[in-house]
Amino acid sequence: MTGGLSIDDLQVVFSTRNGPVEALRGISLELGDGETLGVVGESGSGKSVTAYAITRLLETSGKIVNGRIVYKGSDITRLSESDLRTMRGASISMIFQNPRAALNPIRAIGLQIADAIRAHTAVTAKEARAEALDLLKSVMIRDPEARLDAYPHELSGGMCQRVMIAIAIACRPHLLIADEPTTGLDVTTQKTVMTLLARITAERNMSMILITHDLGLAAQYCDKIVVMENGRIVERGTTRTIFLNPQHPYTRRLVAASPTPTSTIDDLARVAEAEQTTHALSARPAAKPYSITDGAILLQIRNLTKRYSSNIIAVNDVSFDIPVGGSVGLVGESGSGKTTVSRMISRLIEPSDGKIIFDSKDIGAIPARVFHSVAERRDIQLVFQDPDGSLNPRFSVFDCIADPLRKLEKLRNGKELRERVRETAARAGLADNLLSRFPHQLSGGQKARVGIARAISIRPRLLVLDEPTAALDVSVQAIILNLLDRLRREDNMAFLFVSHDLNVVRMMCERVVVMRLGKVEEIGGSSLFGNPQSPYTRSLLDAIPHFDPNGQQIKALPKANEYSR
Repeated sequence: MTGGLSIDDLQVVFSTRNGPVEALRGISLELGDGETLGVVGESGSGKSVTAYAITRLLETSGKIVNGRIVYKGSDITRLSESDLRTMRGASISMIFQNPRAALNPIRAIGLQIADAIRAHTAVTAKEARAEALDLLKSVMIRDPEARLDAYPHELSGGMCQRVMIAIAIACRPHLLIADEPTTGLDVTTQKTVMTLLARITAERNMSMILITHDLGLAAQYCDKIVVMENGRIVERGTTRTIFLNPQHPYTRRLVAASPTPTSTIDDLARVAEAEQTTHALSARPAAKPYSITDGAILLQIRNLTKRYSSNIIAVNDVSFDIPVGGSVGLVGESGSGKTTVSRMISRLIEPSDGKIIFDSKDIGAIPARVFHSVAERRDIQLVFQDPDGSLNPRFSVFDCIADPLRKLEKLRNGKELRERVRETAARAGLADNLLSRFPHQLSGGQKARVGIARAISIRPRLLVLDEPTAALDVSVQAIILNLLDRLRREDNMAFLFVSHDLNVVRMMCERVVVMRLGKVEEIGGSSLFGNPQSPYTRSLLDAIPHFDPNGQQIKALPKANEYSR
């Protein structure tokens, strides 16, 4: 290694009400110039703490108690605050996990990029603005002149991520730390962002640390991999070695839990059982092939349209069916209209045209403001993408699950309500001792289960799932998907599964609706994944990150048209 990053026996401890917690337990790693290192592992493994320790951005309760972090000959653990300010952005820069939270919501994009430039370079405001424009062009922002004066809420998730990249590379750092840079992005936007990072790091001979729970992403874009568990590095090696021949049981479990083009729900079920974090799984009958002639149609969508103005049509003439007990996947890029369709079906927003026929009744004609009072309200329930945002922080787990029982079944406090809540919690894999906790006291997987338990508490006939596993670790995702599959078969529920993860949709759904720019691009069964008829569907499938043992690492410069989205 020539003047790169070297971490030796690093230990980080956080002070909590319950005493000290060891977040990093003596980790050591090296990263050379121009290399890309993937850091993988589950939530709580220490991935992000490692990144914050390198940049000395740990919370005040976190302390480096042992070890050294040497970069370009300097021990970062001993730098003064003045030297740290000089280092951040100029030598080491970071792309944060949530770009919308990291960007200032009341400051224009151009000014935020200019702030980063002027913090390390003596230039005028006019010169900084010109450099900001050049940076927006370099990260392939469409119409960069107009975006300079735009605010974060006016940009898509992919655009905000590119702005974060522009800020991170503004002062030409030597090391870039990307902390879950593509979480929540659709596969084509994810591919665009990652290929952009690969191009920039190659052009500038930058080193990069990619922190991710997506093993396919790490496999495709990294030279080396370290696997972390409980604050320790349990395995390290080249990408090819780690993914073709993992040695540690934890690594093997992560690889097994990652959905692939050939994995099945039964494969994930075995991983879920190995985790031993859920209750005993009931036997699951074999899935019936999807066919609308097998049974009654539960939901008919006919010519559904949503207009926000004369020139903004979010959903345009969409039609499809969901049979009783069937599972239909709704896929497409961000902005394709998936979530808008799901919210119209859930009667959270009004359709402009078309019909939503549920059990032979046009519920689309019922105003959303009164839908909560009709019988069909209890039959259609929604599992939201972000449990943090959808769970009431003042409600205990018990109250979160009890809320629909109180409102829609009119159950009040008493023995029957307590029994129904406990029964529902148990079916969702939630132990009794969690019922008194509040959302902030739960893990991501536990919060996801609370959202599912709340939705199934009144035994709905249709469950609308909006990216239910988008931000979960692969092993937790395996448990949640297996749970959903079991619940569906036990209750004969129908699913509308909205997701950008096509491997998950392939496992969970008998039929898939592909959307693009508000319209249905293609509808098909399992054959769609092997033989898509639409070039757009093929582009979605091709964009899924995976490890190709016969392929090459993605280090070549991409073509310019790869950034057209």
